[in-house]
Amino acid sequence: MNGGSDVELVCKTLQFEHKLFYFDLKENPRGRYLKISEKTSATRSTIIVPVDGIVWFRDLFDYYITSADHDGVGGASVSFSKELKLETKVFYFDVGENKRGRFLKVSEASVSRNRSTIIVPAGSSGEEGWLAFKNILEEILVTNQQHMEPPDRLPGLSDDVGAGFISGHSGLSVPGPELNVDRYVDLPSQDEMGNLSKVMRADQKRFFFDLGSNNRGHFLRISEVAGPDRSSIILPLSGLTQFHEMIGHFVEVTKDRIDGMSGANVRTV
Repeated sequence: MNGGSDVELVCKTLQFEHKLFYFDLKENPRGRYLKISEKTSATRSTIIVPVDGIVWFRDLFDYYITSADHDGVGGASVSFSKELKLETKVFYFDVGENKRGRFLKVSEASVSRNRSTIIVPAGSSGEEGWLAFKNILEEILVTNQQHMEPPDRLPGLSDDVGAGFISGHSGLSVPGPELNVDRYVDLPSQDEMGNLSKVMRADQKRFFFDLGSNNRGHFLRISEVAGPDRSSIILPLSGLTQFHEMIGHFVEVTKDRIDGMSGANVRTV
């Protein structure tokens, strides 16, 4: 995905123990991606994460931080190994331990690049290394969301319209990631409101629910992805209760049909 036409949107650095990590959010005609490089005194290794995979990376680091409080590496090797499929790439997450302590190995495999691996130390007194890494990913997600922030007023809409339609939000194909991590999160309080995302699959479509904010307040962006097409609506938080009631109405109306269908695959990301 690299090229001379790439534009750098965000650049962050994390130094932990003997390692230095560089995070570069970039954009080119094919879309956005996150370049994560690990540098030691002797080596440098880089993985390239599609922009839609950043939230999954953040969620996985959070998963390992939480799980580490309850499980040791010994006896938990199966649950601590994860595989994440994004576009034409596969990322492997494996927890290990050596004389320096616990670490998370993240490997990228794709048809266009040789396999590349970064090693993120957990830290000597807990998971502070993983937490710092996760916090950087969170900052990048917030910045990326701000770059994609909806305008103050969507064209063609009056002030009494609660949601606007944005067509062709992305020209990239975004196949759904396969990841066996289900963790449901309650809606945060007003003071804690940040970026909260969920993804749902229904038939051949995926729906992304992203909680965000701008200078007009908090909103929920609902994006529909079908193949290379993506469209979104922006719902002000003030209309969320009415939206919920409206959906509930149609659930009741179609309840007999819904009961005969298999449940959709819903995951927090």
